[in-house]
Amino acid sequence: MVISPFAKLLRALGGGVGHRIIVGTPEQIADDIEAWFTAGAADGFNLMPDVLPSGLEVFVDSVVPILQKRGLFRRDYAGTTLRSHFDLPHPPSRFAGRAPAVASA
Repeated sequence: MVISPFAKLLRALGGGVGHRIIVGTPEQIADDIEAWFTAGAADGFNLMPDVLPSGLEVFVDSVVPILQKRGLFRRDYAGTTLRSHFDLPHPPSRFAGRAPAVASA
């Protein structure tokens, strides 16, 4: 594997130390993410863009659409709550079955 001068510079400056560094075109980055995901090596990724907020915007605008076309990144959320996005059960209300409080005069 050939390491780009940019990746060498990042390593030399300590960027992403202890983390996997992916540098390349949007297609190359999507390929790498797909390879790790389909091999079962990862079930999610933390992004550490080189510059904020523009680095994150570039990723969202260029890599995410490729992952969506490949069926690896959702286009919409099915539910309306964070709990439903993670497909977690809704616990019963702790107030269910209680009599309403009576206000005293």
